[in-house]
Amino acid sequence: MELIRANKISKQFGGRKVVNELSMEIRQGEILAMIGANGAGKSTTLAMLLGIETPDEGEVVRWRQDYRAHVGVQLQATPFFEGYTAEENLRLFAALYRTPLEPQQIADTLQRCGLGQAGATRAARLSGGQQKRLAIAVTTIHQPDLIVLDEPAAGLDPRARHEVRTMIKQLAKAGTAVLFTSHDMEEVARIADRMVVLYGGHIAAQGAPAELLAQSGCATLDEFYFELTDKLEGMAQ
Repeated sequence: MELIRANKISKQFGGRKVVNELSMEIRQGEILAMIGANGAGKSTTLAMLLGIETPDEGEVVRWRQDYRAHVGVQLQATPFFEGYTAEENLRLFAALYRTPLEPQQIADTLQRCGLGQAGATRAARLSGGQQKRLAIAVTTIHQPDLIVLDEPAAGLDPRARHEVRTMIKQLAKAGTAVLFTSHDMEEVARIADRMVVLYGGHIAAQGAPAELLAQSGCATLDEFYFELTDKLEGMAQ
């Protein structure tokens, strides 16, 4: 099922078009990666998909009128309260989302996020990986249909990256759509069902990572991305 479909959306700021006739969709239970250099249009595209910005042209069709109550967004900055424990953060965000939780539900959530032994630990004292998992947990405490993650594993050590990626795959397996941005092509190759590459406000390529590699003849997504953007830069000159 499609949750969001963008039909030829465009947006300009200061007379410059930062997104130009972009079309894409987000599907239930799918992990979708959005790739692009700084200035490619990722942030503006996300803002239009989430209803923060209104397209100048085109339209965004969403699966329900009250979609905002069914979306979770986690930016690189952790959204929790560092002076509160992991459990207190879950309770606080559940209250903000008007989602009452029983003690067992709190315990189950902590266990599912790999924080079963850290419920009484203040957020500021959690490790980087634990903080990232807590950030995703509070983003999903109201069981949204769609979560948006900005560089979810950035700055983490290998084990913490693996734990966060596993958590993302579990969310998708349970039916949640996950849209994430990343500059880490290994991460995209490991967890994304589909990827969208933005360049100059346009979609330069989209599809399953394995399919894009097969079509391009490239061995890795890094190689694919470099060849694609080098070609586009050459065409622009």
